[in-house]
Amino acid sequence: MSAEAAVGLRRDAVGLREVLFQSVTAMAPAAAVAASIPSGAAFAGGSLPLAVLIALVACLFTASCVAELARELPAAGSVATYAAQGLHPAVGFLVGWGYVFVEALVPPLLLLQLGFTVAGTLHDEWASCPADLWWPWALAGAAVIAVAGYLGVRASARFGTVLGVFEIAVFLVFAGWLVIRAGGHNTLSVFGTSHTAHGYGGVSGVFAGSVYTVLAFAGFEAAAPLAEETRDPRRTMHRAVLGAALGIGLFYVLTTYAMTVYFGPDRFASFGAAGEASWEGVARASFGLFWVLVFLAVVNSTIANANACANVSTRTAFALARIRVLPRVLATLHPRYRSPVAGIAVQTVVAVGAVLGLGFGYDPVTGFLLLATVIVTVVIGVYIVVNLACAGYFLRRGRPSLKPVRHLLLPLLGIVAFVPALLTAAGLPAFDFVTKLTAPVSYAGPVVGVWMAVGAVVLLVLIRRHPERIAETARVHIEEDTSGTAAPQNGATPR
Repeated sequence: MSAEAAVGLRRDAVGLREVLFQSVTAMAPAAAVAASIPSGAAFAGGSLPLAVLIALVACLFTASCVAELARELPAAGSVATYAAQGLHPAVGFLVGWGYVFVEALVPPLLLLQLGFTVAGTLHDEWASCPADLWWPWALAGAAVIAVAGYLGVRASARFGTVLGVFEIAVFLVFAGWLVIRAGGHNTLSVFGTSHTAHGYGGVSGVFAGSVYTVLAFAGFEAAAPLAEETRDPRRTMHRAVLGAALGIGLFYVLTTYAMTVYFGPDRFASFGAAGEASWEGVARASFGLFWVLVFLAVVNSTIANANACANVSTRTAFALARIRVLPRVLATLHPRYRSPVAGIAVQTVVAVGAVLGLGFGYDPVTGFLLLATVIVTVVIGVYIVVNLACAGYFLRRGRPSLKPVRHLLLPLLGIVAFVPALLTAAGLPAFDFVTKLTAPVSYAGPVVGVWMAVGAVVLLVLIRRHPERIAETARVHIEEDTSGTAAPQNGATPR
């Protein structure tokens, strides 16, 4: 299969629609609305819509940087290539090392959620169904994702598009229904600071809530690793990344507003991800069988998100294996579908191993929380580095291409916006609203530290023995001939 590995990914396989939904599904809109965003209600209370709006603005700073770099550097290496070009190839390697790691952990994270969500709901409906029989559903989801990835980016991206449309449609319809039922209780006061939770008054409660809602936006950059398989990648990548961040951000604002005014702003601090005071709970109590659609949308969202992030991890691993900073076998492609089959196989083994190991070693919910903390810690760190890389890349290109607001001010604002979120995800109590993590979730920091330390050792070995491979992290493989020789575009030569 080594001959196939040199051919390259399938060119012009997908367009704007599929690439846009790659980012959309990686953000898991339904799962975020139902689970991630309500975590901010404990601080922002009925002012949560304002917190979501602030998070949207903060994430658009970084989305703008990713979009600018994706247009300039369309490469499967995505964030690794951006860091290598904007800062240094060694930084690009470490970013890629961390990014592959966490993106490979997203599918098992979502498969755990799929397992305990389905098992718990079936048990609530039919007591004879064991509440702890979660693992068959998780394994079934792993099989679906593996098959979609094996069939190539076209099948996988179109699968994600269908799933993404369904989950967004369900929650938009439900949100519209909630706004209508709220009637005279509709109010713009939820975009102020008068409804924050007790003990978190005013602006402090809103900003605390926004830090937690920022996590719902993670994944807007997931379109970037498909650049080499996309038609007109420079234009398409830019539109997809910004479009996903803005479109889904507004979706979050609308859905959060709808539930807040329906449930009641002054008691919204008790709203959460499960029980009567949750999206599924409200749907069960007030809208009959419509709750089934909400449940299916959340299940759908977990599969779509896992599928999108499997695409990200296997493409980033392919890009690093192609230049031999990861094992060359990960660059092996299927002769027909041109999918990175070795990477997909490794991804599937990692997913199943993590799901079963953490699910049975602790329990699926605890395993989910541990993986989520690891993932968020690294992803937010990557976003901060990408903001720095955006400024560095355009400063190094010279003044004619430098736009001070877009390439200097927005990266700075993005860094400032994400530092509190990074401290919160890591459980470092630098703010009053940051809770110190308890075991085993507190193991996330050491896990990340060990993984990055191993990456640093690998980096030093490569610099000593094969420095040319590290330099290759800055190359943009946007055009390859049949022999696999890559030609950097637009001056994308390692610097």
